[in-house]
Amino acid sequence: MFLDAKVCETAWRARDPSYDGRFFIGVMSTGVYCRCVCPVRLPLRRNVVFLPSAAAAEAAGFRPCLRCRPEVAPLSPAWKGTLVTVERAIRLIVDEGALDGDGATVERLANRVGVGARHLSRLFVQHVGATPSQFARTERIQRAKRLLDKTDMTMIEIAMQAGFGSVRRFNSTFTELYKRSPSSMRRSNR
Repeated sequence: MFLDAKVCETAWRARDPSYDGRFFIGVMSTGVYCRCVCPVRLPLRRNVVFLPSAAAAEAAGFRPCLRCRPEVAPLSPAWKGTLVTVERAIRLIVDEGALDGDGATVERLANRVGVGARHLSRLFVQHVGATPSQFARTERIQRAKRLLDKTDMTMIEIAMQAGFGSVRRFNSTFTELYKRSPSSMRRSNR
């Protein structure tokens, strides 16, 4: 990542919050790295290096400032707080079908992301507006609808590919949401 030293220096001297998290300041005399908005007295310019990320600062041997806490800078995972946990769980649901099939439970998903099942459900409701199970159900239905529209797969193949445990479950869930069966939906789309 290319850093323009003049831009970094201007943002650092002004403590410009719009640059917070876009680069970090390594102070060679103290061995500490900071965010550009750090409230400490500015060090001498000759003791300062500009770094593109917290990881680059740590790789260069700097330690995080205890005052401005660079680990919570914007663009870092800590800045997002609990949303990071929800995003990880969503990726597991969407990419791996973590709540599809037999034995898949919210408890197991919660263990994979490092929280309890009740807490994960609360976080989902807070950030997504639905529980993990409701989110997974919607994801399965959407996957099935895409397969219905774009493929000639049989209903059994669609049900299994979309993550339903059975054709019966697929038909009832689909009919509950769309108020028509998957086969009638397919016929009307052709």
